[in-house]
Amino acid sequence: MKWVTRARPKTDRIACPWLIAKFIDPDAEILYVPAAHVLSVAEEQGGHSFDALGAEYTHRGSKCSFETLIDEFDLNGNAALVRLARIVHAADVSEDRNSDPLGPGLAAIGSGGLDVESDDLRLLERGRFVYDALYAWCTGEVSQRA
Repeated sequence: MKWVTRARPKTDRIACPWLIAKFIDPDAEILYVPAAHVLSVAEEQGGHSFDALGAEYTHRGSKCSFETLIDEFDLNGNAALVRLARIVHAADVSEDRNSDPLGPGLAAIGSGGLDVESDDLRLLERGRFVYDALYAWCTGEVSQRA
């Protein structure tokens, strides 16, 4: 399945493809397109749109797109993903930046990534390690609390 979002990804548009590939659609093909074309490209390609105005999976209420996907695909039973979602939320939703101590750091990595990588798909590949590492950390953190 093709998943379409806005070009020049940082926090949510790196976190969501990571989540999609790991837990929702392992064969997902991510397409980064200009914001004005997300919905039309998704429709033309028979894909899903995410993290864009009017997208199928985007911010809902106070939740970022990553949290929306977790809800929509019933992944709330994974405590490590729920913990990771709090970090992603704090990094992506500026008014909640201080809601998790790891949020500002992840936001800095997302913004800095745009400065060091001009190719969006390469940026995604490089960013997957960050989310793999954070998920591993979250897994350890929630298992210590259990």
